[in-house]
Amino acid sequence: MATRRTVPGIKDYDGPAGGWGALKATATAVREQMDTLKAPLTLLRTNQPDGFDCPGCAWPDKEHRSTFQFCENGAKAVTWEATNKRVTPEFFATHPVSALLRRSDYELEDLGRLTHPMVYDRASDTYQPIEWDAAFARIGEILRGLQPDQVEFYTSGRASNEAAYLWQLYAREYGTNNFPDCSNMCHEATSVGLPRSIGMGKGSVSLEDFDVTELIISIGHNPGTNHPRMMGTLHEASRRKVPIMVLNPLRERALERFADPQSMVEMATYGSTRIASTYLQVKAGGDAAAIKGVMKALLELEDSVGQVLDHAFIAEHTQGFEALKADLLVTQWPDIEHASGLLQDDMQKVAAAYAKSNATIVTYGMGVTQHNEGTANVRLICDLLMLRGNLGKPGAGICPLRGHSNVQGNRTVGITEKPSASFLAKLEQVFGFKPPAGHGHDAVQTMQAMIAGSAKALLCLGGNFAVALPDPAQCFPAMGRLDLAVHVGTKLNRNHLLVSKETFLFPCLGRTELDVQNGLAQAITVEDSMSMVHASAGKLAPASAFLLSEPAIVAGMASATLPDSQVAWKALAADYDKIRDLIEQTIPGFDNYNARIRVPGGFRMPLPATERKWLTPSGKAEFFVFPGLHEDMVVEGADVLRLITLRSHDQYNTTIYALDDRYRGVFGRRDVLFMSQADLDSRGLAHGDLVDIETVTEGRRMRYEKITAIEYKIAPGSVGAYYPEANSLVPLDYIDKDSGTPSYKSVPVRVMRSEFS
Repeated sequence: MATRRTVPGIKDYDGPAGGWGALKATATAVREQMDTLKAPLTLLRTNQPDGFDCPGCAWPDKEHRSTFQFCENGAKAVTWEATNKRVTPEFFATHPVSALLRRSDYELEDLGRLTHPMVYDRASDTYQPIEWDAAFARIGEILRGLQPDQVEFYTSGRASNEAAYLWQLYAREYGTNNFPDCSNMCHEATSVGLPRSIGMGKGSVSLEDFDVTELIISIGHNPGTNHPRMMGTLHEASRRKVPIMVLNPLRERALERFADPQSMVEMATYGSTRIASTYLQVKAGGDAAAIKGVMKALLELEDSVGQVLDHAFIAEHTQGFEALKADLLVTQWPDIEHASGLLQDDMQKVAAAYAKSNATIVTYGMGVTQHNEGTANVRLICDLLMLRGNLGKPGAGICPLRGHSNVQGNRTVGITEKPSASFLAKLEQVFGFKPPAGHGHDAVQTMQAMIAGSAKALLCLGGNFAVALPDPAQCFPAMGRLDLAVHVGTKLNRNHLLVSKETFLFPCLGRTELDVQNGLAQAITVEDSMSMVHASAGKLAPASAFLLSEPAIVAGMASATLPDSQVAWKALAADYDKIRDLIEQTIPGFDNYNARIRVPGGFRMPLPATERKWLTPSGKAEFFVFPGLHEDMVVEGADVLRLITLRSHDQYNTTIYALDDRYRGVFGRRDVLFMSQADLDSRGLAHGDLVDIETVTEGRRMRYEKITAIEYKIAPGSVGAYYPEANSLVPLDYIDKDSGTPSYKSVPVRVMRSEFS
C-alpha cells in the first residue's frame, strides 16, 4: 500500500475521546482565557445546584455524586465567557468595522467580552459608546415608525426562560409573531414532527431511563463534540453491557472509544471503554431508508418467529399501523440498500437486537432533522419505537439531542412563530392587550423578507443570525439593507459587523456572572433536553460595570417602544420572581414555579406521552407512512456526492474556540473536505489535493474553492466540510418544507480538482 502523503495540519489522533487529551485541552482553555486561581472555583460551580447552568449543551444534570459536573467542551464554553479579555470603546475607536470584518470568526470572538453599549457611526466606520437610555429611546422611536410585521425578533437558545418570556411579551404587545430562533435551524423538525406522532414536541425519556434501558440506537449525532456530557451516560451504559448501535456517516471517535476523566482506573492505565457495539456508516441522506429497512426486517421477523411486535400497544394506543405495514411490504430490499448505503444483513442485525430488547431508547441529532424530509425522519423514528411499544415505559423512548442549553425552554415559554390560540387568550386575559394571531416568520422566512426588503428591523437576543443561516452571499448583504439592527451579546461576532443603517450592540451579563437587581442576587431558569427546569445563578463579578442583564435590556427597549404599555417592565426586570409568576399564570406546567425552582434539581415539565396520553386529534399515537426512500431532493449523476456540514471539536455552533479538531486529526486549520478513499480514487484525486466544490441545484452557481481533500472514514457518496464556512454551498431555500429547517446535512455537490491547483 502506498504511503499517504503528508498534509500540513493533518495527522492521525490515536487516543480515545475524553481521557488525558480532554484534560490537556481543558487546561489550555483555562490558561489562555482565565486567571488560574479563579478558574477552578468557577468550573466547580458548573451544573451544581447552587451554581450556574453550563452554556455548552442541554444534556441534563445527573445526581451530584462526582467531583465535577463539567466536560472538556463545557470548560471551553465557561472559560470563553469568563475570559479576562475585553473589547472596550477604546478598542472600537481604533478598529473600523471594515477592518474587523477581515478577521476570522475565531479571531473576533477571541477578542474578549464586550463592556459598553455601542452604536455604529457610519462616518468613522466604528462603533462608539452610547448611554443605555439614549439607545433605548432611539430604538423605540424607530420601531414606532415601522409596521409591526416589518420587525423580526430573533432568539438564541442561550437566553433564559425569564428573558425569553419578556422577549415574546414585548414583540406580541408591539404587534408581531415574527420569532425566528435558533431552533428553526436545528430541531424545528422535532417540534413539528413529534406532536403529529405522539402529541408533544419534546423527547419522552429521562436520565433515569438510561439506567434501565436494554438497547440504545444512536442516529445522526456526534455526542463527544455536540452534547459531550452525554458521554458519561453512554460510558456507564456500555460498561453495563447495554448494546449501543450507531448509524452515522462518519466514524466519530467519541462513539468508538471514550475514557472517562473521572475514572481513576482508565486515567491511570490509559484505558478506555468501547461505546458502539455496532457501527453502521449510513450514507448522507440515507437515514429514512435505513429506518424503513429495520422496520421491514422487524416485520419479517414477526412473520417467521412471531411475538416481535407489541400488538397490544399497537391496538390500544395507535392508529395507522396497517398503512405502514403495507408500505413496508412493497418496499424492496435492493432499493433500501441503494438509498441507505447499508446491506440488508446490517439492518436485519439491528432489527434482531431491537426485537430482543424489552426497553429501547433512540437518540438522534441534526443528522436526522437537517434534511428536506427532516420532519418525516422524526416521525419514522416514532414508528420504529411504536412497533414494540417503546413509549411510556421505563428505559424506553425517543431522545432528541438539543444543542443550546435553553433552546427547549425558550419554546416552552412562548418563543414560537405559530402560537396556540389558548396561549394568546391567556396573554390577553393577564395583560389586557390583544396579541396578534397570525403566524409570523421563522428564521429562513425572516431572511427571505430581509432580502426582499419587506423586513426593516432585526432585533437579536443573542446569536450569530446571518452567519448561522445558509447562503451568506445573500444573507450578509441583506443585513446592510435594514433600517435597524440590535444585537444583545457577550462577545463580538461577525453578525454584529454586518451593520445596518442604524446598529446597536448591547453587552449583557453572562451565565457565569452575578446578577444583582435592586440589591438582591437573582437566579434565572433553564430547561434541559429532558424537560427538567432548574435554577442557574452565576457568582463571578461582571466583566464590566456597564453590563445589563438580558431581562433589563428587554425591559428597557420595551418601555421605550411601548409608552402606553400596562406591563410593569422595570419592576419585572428588578425581580425575576415576578416574571416567573406571570409565566405560571399563562403557561401550563409551571405551577408553584418559584417554590419548585428553589429545590435542588428543579422539576420536570408535564410530558403526557410518558403516561401514554396522546394529545393528537385522534387521541392515539399516529403511525406515519414515509413516501419512498429519499429524505432529500434526488439529483441524478454518478458524480454527485452529498455534503454534510460539520462542527469541529473546538467549536460550539458558530463559536469557534480554536482551530483544532482533535478527534478527526485536523490541527490549526478548517479548510478541509472529508472524503472516502473510494470517492477520491473515482475522481483521480489523492489525499491532500486541492479541490473545488460546486452545489448541484437549480439556480445560481454556488462554489467553495481551494479546499484540501483529506481521506477519512466517511460513507462513500458522502463528504463533509466545516460549518459555517460550507454554508456558502447551502441554498437558502433548500429546506424541510414542513418545518422550515435548512438541509445542511445532505447538499448535492460535485467535487473536482481545483482550478487553482
